[in-house]
Amino acid sequence: MATRHQVRQCVIGMLYAHELGGDGTSEELLEERKIRNDQREWCLSLFNGTLAHVEELDAVCNQFLGSWNMSEVGSVNRAILRLGAYELKFTKTDKAIVISEAVNLASELTSESGLKLINGVLDKIER
Repeated sequence: MATRHQVRQCVIGMLYAHELGGDGTSEELLEERKIRNDQREWCLSLFNGTLAHVEELDAVCNQFLGSWNMSEVGSVNRAILRLGAYELKFTKTDKAIVISEAVNLASELTSESGLKLINGVLDKIER
């Protein structure tokens, strides 16, 4: 069974693929990562929820990006920010866990500057 971290990794991959023009909900990706049953439902819930609120999430993130905006943020960083913002705004997951997971994802998938950006923006949203 996949861990919650692995589910979030999958959601980031799906959001990234969706942004590049794919449908994002690749059954192969879910199966490859062994995301099944309740974890699969949670994964799809996070993915679909993030997409359903993408404009609102981008607006919230834009408030804390300083002179930047979401369209200028790299695709992977944007996916992590959107997922983190979605979890902070629309789920009951502990805020510290959401930010910690986003930082861990950023440390695996992006640069040091991307990690700092994600941590800073999500910390401000949480407040």
